[in-house]
Amino acid sequence: MAPPGFPRQFWNGLRDWWREQSRQKGAAAASAFLVHELWAFLRDSTPERRQQRYGDMEYDWEYRVNTTSGTVGWRERLLGVFHSPYQPTDAALFQEMMANLPIDFRDFTFVDLGSGKGRTLMMASDYPFRRIVGVELLPALHQIAQENLSRYKSASQKCFVLEAICGNATDFPLPTEPLVLYLFNPLPESGLRRVMASLDQSLSAHPRAVYVLYHNPLLERVLGERAALTKMGGTPQYSIYAGKEHLFRSGSSAWDRR
Repeated sequence: MAPPGFPRQFWNGLRDWWREQSRQKGAAAASAFLVHELWAFLRDSTPERRQQRYGDMEYDWEYRVNTTSGTVGWRERLLGVFHSPYQPTDAALFQEMMANLPIDFRDFTFVDLGSGKGRTLMMASDYPFRRIVGVELLPALHQIAQENLSRYKSASQKCFVLEAICGNATDFPLPTEPLVLYLFNPLPESGLRRVMASLDQSLSAHPRAVYVLYHNPLLERVLGERAALTKMGGTPQYSIYAGKEHLFRSGSSAWDRR
């Protein structure tokens, strides 16, 4: 059965995608791009391509959970054409990002916008965050995330306050405590701009330490334009930003730009 609201999510996603693409590229180029994306969707639906998507199973085997992209249904994959295709974060890369955060994790809440099946939430629980929150738009992925969180067990787990929320990341009210905000390129440009504007407003109303981890930073220019953020480092695979006001108040120097 289709997850609740699939037709509405599909047409809303297509409408919003079309508006943004046609605004950026023009109607003709947007039409050609849509045909390209739908053809790629059909091509990736073949049995051979599906088998390739099971290449991210190592984490699932170790922890007996379901976070692979190989089991994502066609409806969620089709919606991903207009939002962001589901792809779990590599465990080694996530550990690298965490190692480059100059923070005491006990002071921070971890928020993943576009949390999918919850792999990043489970990996974050290996660090002593105050709490961990994931926000996922698609009900089917959210349900799997809840199942994963309920069965996840790890000897290295240090945070046990984990919450998965089904909702639109652009409408999510950011917690007012110190934050590590994780983004695996979950939104189109218009949505990312809304999230960054919300972060600006939240920092203005509740000044605090904030770090943004942007994995697969295809729209990094959007973060670079924000007056409240400064880039602290990263690699071609990810970027790390921090709230400028907190750095100024704490007297922090520029982070090691590796």
